[in-house]
Amino acid sequence: MGKFSIPSLTKRQWATAFVIAFADFCSAVCISLQAPFYPAEAERKGATASQYGFVFGCYELTVFLTSPLFGKYLAKLIPKFMLNGGLVVTGVCSILFGVLDKIDDTTAFIGLSFAVRVIEALGSAAFLTAAFAIIAAEFPSSIATTFACLETFFGLGLIVGPTLGGFLFQMGGYMLPFTVLGVLLIAAAFFTYALLPAAEHCDSPQSGGLFRILRIPSILLASFSVFAASTSVGFLSATLEPHLRQFDLMPVSMGLMFVIEGGIYAITAPVWGYLCDRKVQPKIVTLIGSIFIVVGFLLIGPAPFLPLDTTLNLAITGLVIMGFGVGAELVSGFISALQEATFHGFPNNLSTYGLVSGLWTSTFALGAFVGPSLAGILFDQVGFRYSTLFVITTNALLGILVLFFLCCQRRLSPGILAVPEQYQAANYSTLAGEDYGPEDERSNARAKRESMVSSLKDGMANPEWMTSEQSI
Repeated sequence: MGKFSIPSLTKRQWATAFVIAFADFCSAVCISLQAPFYPAEAERKGATASQYGFVFGCYELTVFLTSPLFGKYLAKLIPKFMLNGGLVVTGVCSILFGVLDKIDDTTAFIGLSFAVRVIEALGSAAFLTAAFAIIAAEFPSSIATTFACLETFFGLGLIVGPTLGGFLFQMGGYMLPFTVLGVLLIAAAFFTYALLPAAEHCDSPQSGGLFRILRIPSILLASFSVFAASTSVGFLSATLEPHLRQFDLMPVSMGLMFVIEGGIYAITAPVWGYLCDRKVQPKIVTLIGSIFIVVGFLLIGPAPFLPLDTTLNLAITGLVIMGFGVGAELVSGFISALQEATFHGFPNNLSTYGLVSGLWTSTFALGAFVGPSLAGILFDQVGFRYSTLFVITTNALLGILVLFFLCCQRRLSPGILAVPEQYQAANYSTLAGEDYGPEDERSNARAKRESMVSSLKDGMANPEWMTSEQSI
């Protein structure tokens, strides 16, 4: 029972996992490809760190604004169509982004960079939202483990993106990396069309579902976990290259520096998913992740209050530690939000999966917008070492909030950390389903709460807090 093993999958599930893993990989490459060389190219055009930081950020801001809409109407738009369409749009825009170096005027270069990235982001929001919802629908008994295993390919994309981008830039200049990525994304769309099974989950979108889900405090905490992790990643995408420029690294070597955090994330994400599915509640994983990221950023700079000089070895150590934390926060944030949504009165169907995946994608994008945007401004004003205090403070605040939630739960029921999270929710003063859902949902929520409180009093405690009978 304690052994880590791959779940037994049907042929349909294997096909679904394969194509979504490929899409996840391409998405990460799209995000990370230009990090080693775009800042230097933009500076040659006369742009400042603040300007090209917003070019990184506008992509994520668009995803943040549009993902909830894609999630709300996922069932109506058909997940497979949304996934394919998003991949094609993203691929075409990547190719267009590769010709921008032909423009010498600074304003035109930055303006067109904004325009292309915004349209590219619309495609990314569509296929990411569809992909996460399909995962939840197709793998109901092991969502966290499956999500985390597929997120490994996202981590691999973070690895390959900067490395491939730096190598292709060194071999063929600015245009080649974006052309290769665009072709890869369009090929992924054809791949997906041929192999992804048609959706069999047809649900009508719920009115007001997004506002209902945002009224649940534990889901807001899960969203903040995702925000904190993506802010950390986005922060480095805009400032790590200028920070490490003092070491005169070659483009390929600089690309390898971006590999470290993504590589650790890729390796550890399945482990965090397994822990969330079988061993510990997601909030504890979130707390561990926040500690890792704080420690990592203390070393990458290093933080200005530490009596240490900036060295390459110290930065590498910080990136390794940070990678552990990013995986913990992202994986626990997704499974916690989905678990809490279904427990608090939302139906267990594609409509809810779309809402949660849209919220996760949107929150991730918000952090990835705030990260590079503020990073550029702070880097210009106070330098890299002082600017890392923003990320350190954000993740420290997350850790404090998680501790507050855990302490409240433990006070209400001693030993609560050893029992299923569904039982823990029974200790809240009210369930969201009791207050926000229709009358029949409120009645069911109250009955479920009374049953769980009774189970607690009788001493029911299963260390595997999400069994097959309790799975989402």
